[in-house]
Amino acid sequence: MDPRSARGPVSPVNAALPAEYFTPGVSSFTDFLASVAPHLLPGAVRPDATVTSAGGLEIPHGTTLVALTFSGGVLLAGDRRATAGNMIAQRDIEKVFVTDSYSAAGIAGVAGLGVELIRLYTLDLEHYEKIEGVALSLDGKVNKLSGMVRANLGAAMQGLAAIPLFVGFDTDASDPARAGRIVSFDVTGSKSEEHGFTAIGSGSLFARSALKKTHNPEADEAGAVRAAVEALYDAADDDTATGMPDVSRNIFPVVITITAAEGAVRHPDEQIGEVARAVLADRLTRPGG
Repeated sequence: MDPRSARGPVSPVNAALPAEYFTPGVSSFTDFLASVAPHLLPGAVRPDATVTSAGGLEIPHGTTLVALTFSGGVLLAGDRRATAGNMIAQRDIEKVFVTDSYSAAGIAGVAGLGVELIRLYTLDLEHYEKIEGVALSLDGKVNKLSGMVRANLGAAMQGLAAIPLFVGFDTDASDPARAGRIVSFDVTGSKSEEHGFTAIGSGSLFARSALKKTHNPEADEAGAVRAAVEALYDAADDDTATGMPDVSRNIFPVVITITAAEGAVRHPDEQIGEVARAVLADRLTRPGG
């Protein structure tokens, strides 16, 4: 969408952008966008649009996400399936993203709205750091995301809910081995800090049940990745909306780990593919897990 259609005449300084883009403003990009082009916000409605209920619409939804801590870090992972009703809408959707050097977030719910929200959140963190010269604190990142979820409450009440799962590494923590943090949210933006592990989405019940048995807070990074893939496998085994690792198409879960040494890193598909194939091979001999 062209921001020039949002408001006012173009800037005499640069005919490509409105004058507001050259005026010092707040450190929140979301607040800036709300004043300059509010229709570009996730869940916002264009002035010429008709607001209707989402009931009956087969809008693509995404699930399932898992998060867990390990020795010296935290992990976030998600399957790749999006569904619309009883149909598979997309097999390789990405719902988990690195949001800055020491944080990541994923989304469950309405896929398009959720991905848009996380992308705006990522841009907001970058904007804050450029304006203020320092990164937002971990608590500040959580509060910022909470506010963005709350701002989408109107759309959620119409059936267009998108719920994030946030993980971050607290660089100011006194004990780096315990600095990985997990925060979940509800549709009103209320936040809850999770301890050890959690899961959201339609397959979350099965994923959490798996993590109860496999999660080890003292495990290394490789052990945490294996536990996450196992949990997503168990979710897919009982939940049709969760995608199983697809060996024939080389589609595997997205896995992000965050540590003090490396920051937030998305693991290559080739590496996660090896883990997924190992899980599948083990399940051939032990179908029950």
